[in-house]
Amino acid sequence: MTQTSPPGWHPDPGYTGTGPLHERWWDGHQWTDHLRVPPAAIRRRRMRIGITAGVVVLAAVGGCLFLLSDDSGDPKETVATAPSTGPSGAPGGRGPGAPGGDGQSQAPEQQQPRAEDGYAMDLASGISLPVPDGWTGQSGMTGAGVTTGEYACPGDTSQECVRGGVFSTPAEALDLTTTTAKATATADISANAEESYGEKIYGGITSHQELKSGPVTVAGQQGYLVRWKVVTKNGDDGYVQSLAFPSPHAKDTLVVVRSGFDINAKAPKLSVMDEITKGIKASSTTGGSGTDT
Repeated sequence: MTQTSPPGWHPDPGYTGTGPLHERWWDGHQWTDHLRVPPAAIRRRRMRIGITAGVVVLAAVGGCLFLLSDDSGDPKETVATAPSTGPSGAPGGRGPGAPGGDGQSQAPEQQQPRAEDGYAMDLASGISLPVPDGWTGQSGMTGAGVTTGEYACPGDTSQECVRGGVFSTPAEALDLTTTTAKATATADISANAEESYGEKIYGGITSHQELKSGPVTVAGQQGYLVRWKVVTKNGDDGYVQSLAFPSPHAKDTLVVVRSGFDINAKAPKLSVMDEITKGIKASSTTGGSGTDT
């Protein structure tokens, strides 16, 4: 960054190479302790929810939360410590462009959503995901996730994949502009499949088959889901599902829940995807008890 660079999100200069690359907030003169996973990076692979060594999505990954910004671009959540020294090329002194115009960074209040035992809470969406036995869940300010079965990715063994993962986030974090649950789930399934099983990790998807699509009631709301079976070039094939429904606490906000399960004897059975979908519930607006409202 240069001394005149305006505040904004940029690739974290302190990234250690473990987990997906996240972004750090530059306040106009120095790096802060605010981290986020890029909103579109909600992926089944490489997600290590709740694992200290990892970095989640869609939701939280290894302690980093999915974040949303207001119109000013100011970060809404702090979850990690900034590098003790500035990145290469970053100015050492104060510079223009800091929020407030006084050379001081405007750090937001730290807060963490508190989920009910057995659930991972997505505070912005107003929902809680059930955490099956043996799975790991992570709550977040603008996303939540549950995962199981970590292993080295087939196309890049330096990356971590999971046998099964389910992640939630407001639809706007995925840049989906559709206004109905059906249109949103239908529009998201291709991106979900590609980000879960495409690219170099799995060598791309050679074909897919729609297994299921239709309306479903989730957290008391009328939603819609689309489920595919995908065939990959490398490694396991998989099941992917995109589910969309109105937030229980904000009817004009659509929630997207992405699921991805390997087709493998070590992976969760497909019926678990249905059980998690059925178990999604409205959470408290404050993140306290996580009980239905």
